[in-house]
Amino acid sequence: MEDELVRIRREKLQALAGEGIESYPNDAKVTDTAETLHRRFDEKTPEELAGTGETFDLAGRLMALRNFGKASFLNLQDRTGKIQVYVKKDGIGEESFARFQKFDIGDIVSVSGPVFKTRTGELTVEAKHVRLLSKALRPLPEKWHGLTDVEIRYRQRHLDLIVNPGSREVFLKRSRIIRMIREFMNERDFLEVETPMMHPLAGGAMAKPFKTHHNTLGMDLYLRIAPELYLKRLVVGGLERVYEINRNFRNEGISTFHNPEFTMIEFYMAYATFEDLMVITEELLNHVASDLFGSSRFTYQGTEIDLTPPWKRISVRDAVIEYGNVDPAILEDRERLYRFAEERGMEVKESDPLGKLLMTVFEETVEEKLLQPTFVTGYPIEVSPLSRRNSKEPDVADRFELYIHGREIANAFSELNDPADQRERFLQQLREREAGDEEAHAMDEDYITALEYGMPPTAGEGIGIDRLVMLFTDSPSIRDVILYPQLRAKEGTTP
Repeated sequence: MEDELVRIRREKLQALAGEGIESYPNDAKVTDTAETLHRRFDEKTPEELAGTGETFDLAGRLMALRNFGKASFLNLQDRTGKIQVYVKKDGIGEESFARFQKFDIGDIVSVSGPVFKTRTGELTVEAKHVRLLSKALRPLPEKWHGLTDVEIRYRQRHLDLIVNPGSREVFLKRSRIIRMIREFMNERDFLEVETPMMHPLAGGAMAKPFKTHHNTLGMDLYLRIAPELYLKRLVVGGLERVYEINRNFRNEGISTFHNPEFTMIEFYMAYATFEDLMVITEELLNHVASDLFGSSRFTYQGTEIDLTPPWKRISVRDAVIEYGNVDPAILEDRERLYRFAEERGMEVKESDPLGKLLMTVFEETVEEKLLQPTFVTGYPIEVSPLSRRNSKEPDVADRFELYIHGREIANAFSELNDPADQRERFLQQLREREAGDEEAHAMDEDYITALEYGMPPTAGEGIGIDRLVMLFTDSPSIRDVILYPQLRAKEGTTP
Protein backbone atom coordinates (compact mmCIF):
# COMPACT_ATOMS: atom_id res chain seq x y z
CA MET A 1 0.00 0.00 0.00
CA GLU A 2 2.79 2.42 0.91
CA ASP A 3 4.57 1.75 -2.39
CA GLU A 4 1.41 2.79 -4.25
CA LEU A 5 1.14 6.01 -2.24
CA VAL A 6 4.81 6.76 -2.92
CA ARG A 7 4.19 6.20 -6.64
CA ILE A 8 1.24 8.63 -6.64
CA ARG A 9 3.27 11.29 -4.84
CA ARG A 10 6.15 10.91 -7.28
CA GLU A 11 3.72 11.41 -10.14
CA LYS A 12 2.46 14.63 -8.55
CA LEU A 13 6.03 15.86 -8.23
CA GLN A 14 6.73 15.01 -11.88
CA ALA A 15 3.56 16.81 -12.95
CA LEU A 16 4.71 19.97 -11.15
CA ALA A 17 8.13 19.67 -12.76
CA GLY A 18 6.41 19.33 -16.15
CA GLU A 19 4.80 22.71 -15.54
CA GLY A 20 8.23 24.25 -15.01
CA ILE A 21 7.85 24.40 -11.23
CA GLU A 22 11.14 23.96 -9.35
CA SER A 23 10.89 20.77 -7.31
CA TYR A 24 13.01 21.82 -4.31
CA PRO A 25 13.43 25.62 -4.25
CA ASN A 26 15.75 27.23 -1.72
CA ASP A 27 14.77 30.89 -1.76
CA ALA A 28 11.85 30.99 0.69
CA LYS A 29 11.97 33.91 3.13
CA VAL A 30 10.34 33.22 6.48
CA THR A 31 9.73 36.17 8.79
CA ASP A 32 7.07 34.80 11.14
CA THR A 33 6.22 31.68 13.13
CA ALA A 34 3.06 30.08 14.42
CA GLU A 35 4.02 31.04 17.96
CA THR A 36 4.58 34.72 17.19
CA LEU A 37 1.22 34.99 15.44
CA HIS A 38 -0.62 33.25 18.29
CA ARG A 39 1.15 35.42 20.83
CA ARG A 40 0.30 38.63 19.00
CA PHE A 41 -3.24 37.93 17.86
CA ASP A 42 -4.96 35.18 19.88
CA GLU A 43 -6.55 37.77 22.16
CA LYS A 44 -7.49 40.18 19.37
CA THR A 45 -11.04 40.55 18.08
CA PRO A 46 -11.89 39.89 14.40
CA GLU A 47 -12.37 43.63 13.96
CA GLU A 48 -8.94 44.40 15.37
CA LEU A 49 -7.35 41.84 13.05
CA ALA A 50 -9.09 43.30 10.03
CA GLY A 51 -7.45 46.64 10.72
CA THR A 52 -3.83 45.47 10.91
CA GLY A 53 -3.17 45.47 7.18
CA GLU A 54 -0.14 43.19 7.72
CA THR A 55 1.00 40.24 5.63
CA PHE A 56 2.90 37.37 7.22
CA ASP A 57 5.34 34.85 5.75
CA LEU A 58 5.51 31.36 7.28
CA ALA A 59 6.73 27.92 6.30
CA GLY A 60 6.37 24.46 7.76
CA ARG A 61 4.97 20.98 7.35
CA LEU A 62 1.40 20.41 6.17
CA MET A 63 -0.11 18.27 8.95
CA ALA A 64 -3.83 18.25 8.11
CA LEU A 65 -5.89 19.13 5.04
CA ARG A 66 -9.63 19.57 4.63
CA ASN A 67 -10.90 20.25 1.10
CA PHE A 68 -14.18 22.01 0.35
CA GLY A 69 -14.06 22.24 -3.41
CA LYS A 70 -12.89 25.77 -4.14
CA ALA A 71 -11.40 26.25 -0.65
CA SER A 72 -9.35 24.28 1.86
CA PHE A 73 -8.21 24.52 5.45
CA LEU A 74 -4.79 23.17 6.37
CA ASN A 75 -2.73 22.95 9.54
CA LEU A 76 0.83 24.20 9.18
CA GLN A 77 3.42 23.03 11.73
CA ASP A 78 6.73 24.83 12.21
CA ARG A 79 9.35 24.63 14.95
CA THR A 80 7.13 26.60 17.33
CA GLY A 81 3.78 24.89 16.87
CA LYS A 82 0.76 24.83 14.57
CA ILE A 83 -1.46 27.41 12.91
CA GLN A 84 -4.45 27.08 10.60
CA VAL A 85 -4.27 28.32 7.00
CA TYR A 86 -7.22 29.08 4.71
CA VAL A 87 -6.62 28.59 0.99
CA LYS A 88 -9.27 29.49 -1.57
CA LYS A 89 -9.18 29.55 -5.36
CA ASP A 90 -10.05 33.21 -5.78
CA GLY A 91 -7.52 34.11 -3.08
CA ILE A 92 -4.42 32.61 -4.71
CA GLY A 93 -5.57 32.33 -8.31
CA GLU A 94 -6.82 29.40 -10.37
CA GLU A 95 -3.38 28.29 -11.57
CA SER A 96 -1.83 28.31 -8.09
CA PHE A 97 -4.89 26.55 -6.67
CA ALA A 98 -4.51 23.76 -9.23
CA ARG A 99 -0.94 23.26 -8.07
CA PHE A 100 -2.08 23.37 -4.49
CA GLN A 101 -4.36 20.42 -5.23
CA LYS A 102 -1.21 18.32 -5.68
CA PHE A 103 -0.08 18.99 -2.11
CA ASP A 104 -0.15 16.10 0.40
CA ILE A 105 0.02 15.76 4.15
CA GLY A 106 3.69 15.88 5.13
CA ASP A 107 4.75 18.35 2.42
CA ILE A 108 6.87 21.36 3.38
CA VAL A 109 5.15 24.53 2.15
CA SER A 110 5.40 28.30 2.48
CA VAL A 111 2.39 30.54 3.02
CA SER A 112 1.96 34.31 2.82
CA GLY A 113 -1.07 36.36 3.82
CA PRO A 114 -2.94 38.31 6.51
CA VAL A 115 -4.60 36.79 9.59
CA PHE A 116 -8.25 36.60 10.56
CA LYS A 117 -10.48 34.62 12.89
CA THR A 118 -13.00 32.03 11.77
CA ARG A 119 -16.56 31.90 13.08
CA THR A 120 -15.34 29.48 15.75
CA GLY A 121 -12.69 32.01 16.84
CA GLU A 122 -9.61 30.16 15.52
CA LEU A 123 -6.71 32.33 14.42
CA THR A 124 -6.09 31.63 10.72
CA VAL A 125 -3.77 32.83 7.98
CA GLU A 126 -5.63 33.73 4.77
CA ALA A 127 -3.25 32.56 2.08
CA LYS A 128 -2.43 34.95 -0.76
CA HIS A 129 0.51 32.83 -1.85
CA VAL A 130 1.14 29.11 -1.29
CA ARG A 131 4.24 27.31 -2.52
CA LEU A 132 5.64 23.81 -2.31
CA LEU A 133 9.17 23.79 -0.88
CA SER A 134 9.77 20.06 -0.42
CA LYS A 135 7.60 17.14 -1.45
CA ALA A 136 7.10 14.40 1.12
CA LEU A 137 7.35 11.32 -1.06
CA ARG A 138 6.56 8.99 1.81
CA PRO A 139 3.33 9.35 3.79
CA LEU A 140 3.39 9.72 7.54
CA PRO A 141 2.81 6.40 9.36
CA GLU A 142 -0.73 5.11 9.53
CA LYS A 143 -2.48 6.34 12.66
CA TRP A 144 0.32 8.86 13.07
CA HIS A 145 -1.72 10.93 15.52
CA GLY A 146 0.36 9.92 18.55
CA LEU A 147 2.86 7.42 17.15
CA THR A 148 3.28 4.82 19.90
CA ASP A 149 5.47 2.10 18.35
CA VAL A 150 8.66 2.56 20.38
CA GLU A 151 10.78 0.81 17.74
CA ILE A 152 9.73 3.38 15.15
CA ARG A 153 10.03 6.24 17.63
CA TYR A 154 13.62 5.38 18.57
CA ARG A 155 14.87 4.19 15.18
CA GLN A 156 13.20 6.95 13.16
CA ARG A 157 13.27 9.87 15.55
CA HIS A 158 12.44 12.25 12.71
CA LEU A 159 8.96 10.69 12.48
CA ASP A 160 8.56 10.80 16.25
CA LEU A 161 9.39 14.51 16.29
CA ILE A 162 7.01 15.24 13.41
CA VAL A 163 3.96 13.57 14.89
CA ASN A 164 4.48 13.53 18.67
CA PRO A 165 4.44 17.00 20.25
CA GLY A 166 5.32 15.40 23.60
CA SER A 167 8.60 14.04 22.24
CA ARG A 168 9.48 17.38 20.74
CA GLU A 169 8.77 19.04 24.08
CA VAL A 170 11.12 16.61 25.88
CA PHE A 171 14.05 17.64 23.69
CA LEU A 172 13.21 21.33 23.89
CA LYS A 173 13.19 20.94 27.67
CA ARG A 174 16.48 19.01 27.56
CA SER A 175 18.14 21.94 25.80
CA ARG A 176 16.63 24.34 28.33
CA ILE A 177 17.94 22.25 31.26
CA ILE A 178 21.48 22.19 29.85
CA ARG A 179 21.33 25.94 29.25
CA MET A 180 20.27 26.52 32.88
CA ILE A 181 23.11 24.32 34.14
CA ARG A 182 25.62 26.35 32.10
CA GLU A 183 24.22 29.61 33.43
CA PHE A 184 24.38 28.28 37.01
CA MET A 185 28.03 27.24 36.67
CA ASN A 186 29.12 30.38 34.84
CA GLU A 187 27.54 32.60 37.50
CA ARG A 188 29.70 30.82 40.10
CA ASP A 189 32.93 31.56 38.24
CA PHE A 190 33.40 28.09 36.75
CA LEU A 191 35.21 27.95 33.41
CA GLU A 192 33.78 25.70 30.70
CA VAL A 193 36.49 23.64 29.00
CA GLU A 194 36.86 20.80 26.50
CA THR A 195 39.11 17.80 27.09
CA PRO A 196 40.04 14.87 24.81
CA MET A 197 37.48 12.23 23.90
CA MET A 198 40.17 9.74 22.85
CA HIS A 199 42.49 8.67 25.67
CA PRO A 200 45.70 6.64 25.66
CA LEU A 201 44.46 5.07 28.91
CA ALA A 202 40.89 4.44 30.00
CA GLY A 203 40.67 6.36 33.26
CA GLY A 204 38.54 8.51 35.52
CA ALA A 205 36.01 5.81 36.37
CA MET A 206 35.65 2.07 36.90
CA ALA A 207 34.09 0.98 33.62
CA LYS A 208 34.81 -1.05 30.49
CA PRO A 209 35.90 1.19 27.57
CA PHE A 210 35.48 1.14 23.81
CA LYS A 211 38.80 0.64 22.04
CA THR A 212 40.01 2.02 18.71
CA HIS A 213 43.31 2.43 16.86
CA HIS A 214 44.98 5.51 15.41
CA ASN A 215 46.82 4.53 12.23
CA THR A 216 49.20 7.49 11.95
CA LEU A 217 50.28 7.36 15.58
CA GLY A 218 50.31 3.58 15.51
CA MET A 219 48.67 3.34 18.92
CA ASP A 220 45.49 2.10 20.55
CA LEU A 221 43.15 4.69 22.02
CA TYR A 222 40.04 4.50 24.17
CA LEU A 223 36.85 6.51 23.94
CA ARG A 224 36.68 8.30 27.25
CA ILE A 225 34.75 6.75 30.08
CA ALA A 226 35.10 10.02 32.04
CA PRO A 227 36.98 13.33 31.67
CA GLU A 228 38.05 13.33 35.33
CA LEU A 229 41.81 12.94 35.10
CA TYR A 230 42.16 15.64 32.44
CA LEU A 231 39.97 18.09 34.34
CA LYS A 232 42.02 17.55 37.49
CA ARG A 233 45.20 18.20 35.52
CA LEU A 234 43.67 21.59 34.70
CA VAL A 235 43.16 22.25 38.42
CA VAL A 236 46.86 21.47 38.88
CA GLY A 237 47.49 24.03 36.14
CA GLY A 238 45.70 26.75 38.10
CA LEU A 239 42.20 26.61 36.57
CA GLU A 240 40.64 26.32 40.00
CA ARG A 241 36.99 25.98 38.90
CA VAL A 242 36.34 24.05 35.70
CA TYR A 243 33.45 22.14 34.18
CA GLU A 244 32.73 20.19 31.04
CA ILE A 245 29.41 19.08 29.61
CA ASN A 246 30.71 15.97 27.95
CA ARG A 247 29.92 12.77 26.10
CA ASN A 248 31.20 9.58 27.70
CA PHE A 249 31.30 6.05 26.34
CA ARG A 250 31.12 2.83 28.35
CA ASN A 251 31.07 -0.61 26.78
CA GLU A 252 28.45 -1.95 29.13
CA GLY A 253 24.82 -3.06 29.16
CA ILE A 254 21.84 -1.24 27.70
CA SER A 255 18.68 -0.71 29.75
CA THR A 256 16.04 1.88 30.51
CA PHE A 257 18.69 3.60 32.68
CA HIS A 258 21.86 2.97 30.64
CA ASN A 259 23.05 3.92 27.17
CA PRO A 260 26.63 3.19 25.99
CA GLU A 261 26.98 6.85 24.93
CA PHE A 262 25.74 9.36 27.48
CA THR A 263 26.06 12.97 28.60
CA MET A 264 27.36 14.28 31.91
CA ILE A 265 28.44 17.51 33.47
CA GLU A 266 31.64 17.07 35.44
CA PHE A 267 33.04 19.93 37.49
CA TYR A 268 35.93 20.57 39.90
CA MET A 269 36.27 23.20 42.59
CA ALA A 270 39.54 23.94 44.38
CA TYR A 271 39.49 24.66 48.12
CA ALA A 272 36.19 22.82 48.54
CA THR A 273 35.07 19.48 50.03
CA PHE A 274 32.47 16.94 48.98
CA GLU A 275 30.20 18.46 51.62
CA ASP A 276 30.41 21.84 49.87
CA LEU A 277 29.29 20.10 46.67
CA MET A 278 26.21 18.76 48.43
CA VAL A 279 25.06 22.34 48.93
CA ILE A 280 25.88 23.28 45.32
CA THR A 281 23.97 20.22 44.08
CA GLU A 282 20.90 21.15 46.11
CA GLU A 283 21.07 24.68 44.74
CA LEU A 284 21.56 23.52 41.14
CA LEU A 285 18.67 21.07 41.02
CA ASN A 286 16.38 23.51 42.81
CA HIS A 287 17.38 26.19 40.30
CA VAL A 288 16.33 23.93 37.42
CA ALA A 289 13.13 22.70 39.08
CA SER A 290 12.02 26.21 40.02
CA ASP A 291 12.48 27.39 36.45
CA LEU A 292 10.65 24.39 34.95
CA PHE A 293 7.84 23.97 37.49
CA GLY A 294 7.84 27.13 39.59
CA SER A 295 8.36 24.90 42.62
CA SER A 296 10.76 22.45 44.28
CA ARG A 297 8.04 19.82 44.01
CA PHE A 298 7.10 17.85 40.90
CA THR A 299 5.83 14.40 39.99
CA TYR A 300 7.94 11.64 38.46
CA GLN A 301 6.19 8.43 37.38
CA GLY A 302 3.40 8.97 39.89
CA THR A 303 5.67 9.85 42.83
CA GLU A 304 5.91 13.41 44.14
CA ILE A 305 9.55 14.41 44.41
CA ASP A 306 10.45 17.19 46.84
CA LEU A 307 13.79 18.92 46.23
CA THR A 308 13.42 21.32 49.14
CA PRO A 309 16.80 21.44 50.97
CA PRO A 310 18.33 20.04 53.04
CA TRP A 311 18.20 16.54 51.59
CA LYS A 312 18.64 13.38 53.61
CA ARG A 313 22.24 12.25 54.21
CA ILE A 314 23.05 8.67 55.17
CA SER A 315 26.12 6.43 55.00
CA VAL A 316 26.24 3.28 52.88
CA ARG A 317 26.49 1.18 56.04
CA ASP A 318 23.55 2.84 57.78
CA ALA A 319 21.46 2.66 54.60
CA VAL A 320 22.01 -1.11 54.38
CA ILE A 321 20.94 -1.44 58.01
CA GLU A 322 17.92 0.88 57.65
CA TYR A 323 16.60 -0.08 54.21
CA GLY A 324 18.08 -3.56 53.76
CA ASN A 325 17.27 -4.76 57.29
CA VAL A 326 20.75 -6.29 57.59
CA ASP A 327 22.22 -7.16 60.98
CA PRO A 328 25.00 -4.59 61.68
CA ALA A 329 27.29 -7.38 62.93
CA ILE A 330 27.28 -9.00 59.47
CA LEU A 331 28.68 -5.81 57.94
CA GLU A 332 31.85 -6.09 60.04
CA ASP A 333 32.65 -9.68 59.02
CA ARG A 334 33.77 -10.30 55.42
CA GLU A 335 32.98 -14.02 55.48
CA ARG A 336 29.49 -13.55 56.92
CA LEU A 337 28.73 -10.74 54.47
CA TYR A 338 29.91 -12.90 51.55
CA ARG A 339 27.64 -15.77 52.63
CA PHE A 340 24.75 -13.34 53.16
CA ALA A 341 25.12 -12.02 49.60
CA GLU A 342 25.69 -15.41 47.99
CA GLU A 343 22.66 -16.99 49.69
CA ARG A 344 20.49 -14.25 48.21
CA GLY A 345 21.75 -14.75 44.67
CA MET A 346 23.87 -11.62 44.47
CA GLU A 347 26.81 -11.58 42.04
CA VAL A 348 29.82 -11.74 44.34
CA LYS A 349 33.22 -13.41 44.29
CA GLU A 350 34.93 -15.09 47.24
CA SER A 351 37.92 -12.82 46.69
CA ASP A 352 35.87 -9.60 46.94
CA PRO A 353 37.03 -7.35 49.78
CA LEU A 354 34.61 -6.28 52.49
CA GLY A 355 33.95 -2.87 50.94
CA LYS A 356 33.05 -4.33 47.56
CA LEU A 357 30.69 -6.84 49.15
CA LEU A 358 29.05 -4.03 51.11
CA MET A 359 28.41 -2.10 47.88
CA THR A 360 26.86 -5.17 46.21
CA VAL A 361 24.46 -5.58 49.14
CA PHE A 362 23.70 -1.84 49.02
CA GLU A 363 22.89 -1.96 45.31
CA GLU A 364 20.62 -4.97 45.72
CA THR A 365 18.77 -3.99 48.89
CA VAL A 366 18.80 -0.21 49.12
CA GLU A 367 19.03 1.70 45.81
CA GLU A 368 15.47 1.27 44.55
CA LYS A 369 14.06 2.40 47.92
CA LEU A 370 15.71 5.84 47.81
CA LEU A 371 12.84 7.76 46.24
CA GLN A 372 13.34 11.21 47.72
CA PRO A 373 16.70 12.99 47.12
CA THR A 374 19.28 11.30 49.32
CA PHE A 375 23.03 11.85 49.64
CA VAL A 376 24.65 8.49 50.35
CA THR A 377 28.08 8.90 51.98
CA GLY A 378 30.78 6.74 53.56
CA TYR A 379 31.74 4.77 50.46
CA PRO A 380 34.37 2.05 50.99
CA ILE A 381 37.84 3.06 49.85
CA GLU A 382 38.07 -0.15 47.75
CA VAL A 383 35.48 1.20 45.29
CA SER A 384 36.74 4.79 45.36
CA PRO A 385 40.22 4.73 43.77
CA LEU A 386 40.33 8.47 43.08
CA SER A 387 38.72 9.74 46.29
CA ARG A 388 40.35 11.22 49.37
CA ARG A 389 40.42 9.04 52.49
CA ASN A 390 38.37 10.30 55.37
CA SER A 391 40.72 11.67 58.05
CA LYS A 392 38.88 9.93 60.90
CA GLU A 393 37.83 6.73 59.10
CA PRO A 394 40.58 5.77 56.61
CA ASP A 395 38.57 2.79 55.34
CA VAL A 396 35.96 5.10 53.78
CA ALA A 397 36.17 7.91 51.24
CA ASP A 398 35.02 11.52 51.45
CA ARG A 399 32.41 10.81 48.83
CA PHE A 400 28.71 10.92 48.13
CA GLU A 401 26.32 9.66 45.50
CA LEU A 402 22.95 11.33 45.00
CA TYR A 403 19.94 9.07 44.56
CA ILE A 404 16.48 10.16 43.41
CA HIS A 405 13.66 7.74 42.63
CA GLY A 406 15.92 4.75 43.07
CA ARG A 407 18.68 5.69 40.68
CA GLU A 408 22.05 7.38 40.91
CA ILE A 409 21.98 10.96 39.61
CA ALA A 410 25.38 12.27 40.76
CA ASN A 411 28.73 11.08 42.11
CA ALA A 412 31.11 13.39 43.97
CA PHE A 413 34.09 13.32 46.28
CA SER A 414 36.92 15.23 47.81
CA GLU A 415 39.76 14.51 45.43
CA LEU A 416 42.79 12.43 46.30
CA ASN A 417 45.73 14.80 45.82
CA ASP A 418 48.43 12.75 47.58
CA PRO A 419 50.48 11.22 44.71
CA ALA A 420 51.90 8.41 46.88
CA ASP A 421 48.44 7.35 48.03
CA GLN A 422 47.17 7.63 44.45
CA ARG A 423 49.96 5.34 43.21
CA GLU A 424 49.10 2.73 45.81
CA ARG A 425 45.40 2.90 44.85
CA PHE A 426 46.29 2.37 41.19
CA LEU A 427 48.47 -0.60 42.14
CA GLN A 428 45.57 -2.12 44.06
CA GLN A 429 43.37 -1.61 40.99
CA LEU A 430 45.99 -3.39 38.88
CA ARG A 431 45.89 -6.34 41.25
CA GLU A 432 42.11 -6.46 40.88
CA ARG A 433 42.43 -6.25 37.10
CA GLU A 434 44.85 -9.20 37.14
CA ALA A 435 42.28 -11.08 39.20
CA GLY A 436 39.74 -10.64 36.39
CA ASP A 437 38.02 -7.30 37.10
CA GLU A 438 37.80 -5.67 33.63
CA GLU A 439 36.46 -2.43 35.12
CA ALA A 440 39.39 -1.90 37.49
CA HIS A 441 41.28 1.37 36.92
CA ALA A 442 44.51 1.34 34.89
CA MET A 443 47.82 2.72 36.15
CA ASP A 444 48.28 6.30 34.91
CA GLU A 445 51.86 7.42 35.50
CA ASP A 446 51.35 10.72 33.71
CA TYR A 447 48.51 11.65 36.06
CA ILE A 448 50.59 10.76 39.11
CA THR A 449 53.37 12.98 37.75
CA ALA A 450 50.85 15.82 37.41
CA LEU A 451 49.84 15.35 41.06
CA GLU A 452 53.49 15.58 42.06
CA TYR A 453 53.46 19.20 40.91
CA GLY A 454 50.81 19.81 43.55
CA MET A 455 47.02 19.88 43.27
CA PRO A 456 45.18 22.09 45.76
CA PRO A 457 42.54 20.49 47.98
CA THR A 458 39.69 19.99 45.52
CA ALA A 459 36.23 18.48 45.25
CA GLY A 460 34.71 17.17 42.03
CA GLU A 461 31.34 15.91 40.86
CA GLY A 462 29.69 14.27 37.88
CA ILE A 463 25.96 14.57 37.20
CA GLY A 464 24.21 12.43 34.60
CA ILE A 465 22.43 14.82 32.25
CA ASP A 466 20.31 12.10 30.62
CA ARG A 467 19.01 10.82 33.95
CA LEU A 468 18.39 14.37 35.11
CA VAL A 469 16.34 15.06 31.98
CA MET A 470 14.42 11.82 32.56
CA LEU A 471 13.55 13.08 36.02
CA PHE A 472 12.47 16.55 34.93
CA THR A 473 10.46 15.35 31.90
CA ASP A 474 8.74 12.42 33.63
CA SER A 475 10.33 10.02 31.11
CA PRO A 476 10.44 6.31 32.09
CA SER A 477 13.34 5.36 29.79
CA ILE A 478 16.69 6.94 28.99
CA ARG A 479 15.88 6.28 25.33
CA ASP A 480 13.09 8.84 25.57
CA VAL A 481 15.58 11.64 26.30
CA ILE A 482 18.37 10.71 23.86
CA LEU A 483 17.62 11.66 20.28
CA TYR A 484 19.29 8.59 18.80
CA PRO A 485 19.77 5.88 21.46
CA GLN A 486 21.82 2.80 20.67
CA LEU A 487 19.65 -0.11 19.54
CA ARG A 488 20.29 -3.63 18.41
CA ALA A 489 20.51 -3.71 14.60
CA LYS A 490 17.51 -5.19 12.81
CA GLU A 491 18.45 -7.91 10.33
CA GLY A 492 19.27 -6.42 6.93
CA THR A 493 19.11 -2.84 8.17
CA THR A 494 21.15 -0.24 9.99
CA PRO A 495 20.17 0.41 13.65
